[in-house]
Amino acid sequence: MKSNTKTYTVLGLLLVALAIPSTAQTRKRTVTKMTTTRTTTVAKTPGRVSSKKVQYRTPTKKIVSVRTVPNSAVIKHNGQNYYYSNNRYYTASRGRYISIAPKVGFRIHRLPQNYVRINFNNHLYFNVDGIFYVASNAGYEVVEPEIGTIVYELPDGYEKVIVDNLTYYEYSNILYEKVQVDGSRAYVVVGIVDME
Repeated sequence: MKSNTKTYTVLGLLLVALAIPSTAQTRKRTVTKMTTTRTTTVAKTPGRVSSKKVQYRTPTKKIVSVRTVPNSAVIKHNGQNYYYSNNRYYTASRGRYISIAPKVGFRIHRLPQNYVRINFNNHLYFNVDGIFYVASNAGYEVVEPEIGTIVYELPDGYEKVIVDNLTYYEYSNILYEKVQVDGSRAYVVVGIVDME
């Protein structure tokens, strides 16, 4: 009987020991989580800008004209003839041809060899010397890029301009701002100049 009592006592103590949780095993850990919030001030993107608000460093641009446009293709746009040759657009004036920025809607059949593909916001653009094209059923059409589109080079002939006391780069009525992307210099489209 004594051995049964000892056995029951040992079993009872063992059950009590297992039933009472140990404080070392159930100690709750307190974790303090720190969150850092960074506030940055971003200048308002110009968006569409009146040409009257744009200040060019050189108020009048030198206009270069040529007597002939070799191997040119005629582009009809809004009832007017324009000429395309060597990735430049021209208009006829007093027997000469003046180089112009292409108008949105101009279409060409083939892109020049030096185009760059730009994917932005589910749109595929083809950039050729600062001119943005999209594929259309009749070739490629000149379009305005979306604000936020990034390029890594500005074309020859860009100009520094000031809009609302901020400096931008303008080419073919497209405003760019210099930015850093993955440690590389780039230019983001921030606005379009509306000619008035």
